Amino acid sequence: MPIALFVGGGHSTSETMTDWPLLKRISPFSKSPRRVALLRLSGSIGSGPRSALSAEVIGPVIEKAFRKGKPAAVALLINSPGGSPVQSSLIAGQIRRLAEEKEIPVHAFVEDVAASGGYWLACAADDIWADPASIVGSIGVISAGFGLPVFLARQGVERRVYTSGKSKSQLDPFQPEKKEDVERLKVLLEDMHTVFVDYVKARRGDRLSNDDGLYSGEFWLGARAIELGLIDGQAHVVTKLRELYGKDVRIIRHGPKRGLFSRFGVNFAEDAIGAIENRVGFARYGL
Repeated sequence: MPIALFVGGGHSTSETMTDWPLLKRISPFSKSPRRVALLRLSGSIGSGPRSALSAEVIGPVIEKAFRKGKPAAVALLINSPGGSPVQSSLIAGQIRRLAEEKEIPVHAFVEDVAASGGYWLACAADDIWADPASIVGSIGVISAGFGLPVFLARQGVERRVYTSGKSKSQLDPFQPEKKEDVERLKVLLEDMHTVFVDYVKARRGDRLSNDDGLYSGEFWLGARAIELGLIDGQAHVVTKLRELYGKDVRIIRHGPKRGLFSRFGVNFAEDAIGAIENRVGFARYGL
């Protein structure tokens, strides 16, 4: 039904409601654009306030993304080579808890990489989308370190360690490696791997293929990841959100904020160490 608008001089003109964006916005009958919270999860996963991704740092941001403005959905923008299994589990667990409490769908979008713990985070979403060149997978657990006993011996350094427990000094990098310590570590890694695999299976269900190498620690590009059921398709975040929630969807971005001292370089040494650790994590995937 056309409405009459009166302009200067007493003249009138008739236009349909949809021709007037301002009136459309203020009309009680107009439908406002849907809101989607976009949560960036970028960097290596570790513990503590200096880590790029930790439950301590990202936890409050996750809470805000789900609670502020009653979003129609939460989108995870992931670019992570992985890291701490425990922190991955804590972050993913918080996302799932809030998604179920608020009954909000969650979509994950992979940028360069969602591998190892990064893929653990992606599995917290109801569906996963990636670029054709994105790296996905690496469902495995790794423990790495250095052994320095020969170096110390050459330098004439004698290490003295006293313990009250037989296994208290196991895997000491300054002592020769012991077979029983390695075997014990492998048991722990296998148990952690089982936790990871069980989580992926619980979240992805029958979308996963029966490929023998799926849980071997291998990783793949987007197209192969679709075939294996690791992701649901190829898509970019803005395009997909417009497809799902309308072309006028409002994307509200959320991410951790750097403290005042950090911005001015006061924590330069810690930032440099964190940057090196982050760089090493991405380098494992040729990035």
